[in-house]
Amino acid sequence: MLQIFSDFIGKYPAELILVDNGSTDETPRMKDELCGSYPFVRWVTIKENKGYGHGIFTGIKSASGKYIVYTHADLQTDPQDVEKAILLCKQEGKTNILIKGCRTGRNPAAVFFSRGLERVSSLILGTQLTEINAQPNLFPAELVGLLTNPPNHWGFDLYLYYITAKRQFNIKRFEVAFPDRISGSSKWKTSVFSRFKLSFRMLIYCILLKKQGPI
Repeated sequence: MLQIFSDFIGKYPAELILVDNGSTDETPRMKDELCGSYPFVRWVTIKENKGYGHGIFTGIKSASGKYIVYTHADLQTDPQDVEKAILLCKQEGKTNILIKGCRTGRNPAAVFFSRGLERVSSLILGTQLTEINAQPNLFPAELVGLLTNPPNHWGFDLYLYYITAKRQFNIKRFEVAFPDRISGSSKWKTSVFSRFKLSFRMLIYCILLKKQGPI
């Protein structure tokens, strides 16, 4: 992954922020090695894992560029999708924009749950939302100041999507492959029950988000 970023980093003056979200494995040991080999890498360490959203937002707040993009670090999405998002952003030439992936190649069960969640979430929030959790996500750094109450949990992608949609950002989508994981396993998509559980929690969050409003 780092080599891929290294190949196009010269074309787009940028930094790569790696967030260690309270890792308990050998991740911290790799810090000096990676930062030394790849000068464009910055490492952000979070001592206690407070959730997916907290990790993403901590990394976002530390970014110094004009635009920010984040994506999965487990290679389930192609790192080159980041460059596609950058090119699409340059092509659009707009500042109030959200570039967001649209997943293909997913298994039928995952698609079924996603489509159901999209429809109910869109109904609750009063705005059309599709492929809510798809990545990468690219947006202007100015948006960070509008993210006044981001969730620490898995609802961060929904929160970001909702804020930009309600503030009438230009939302552009592009297809990204999303095959099964090469290695590792999901911490929540382990059974039909876990999918229903997460879906229920997401709907509860939609109701709370609706009450909060796009502030």
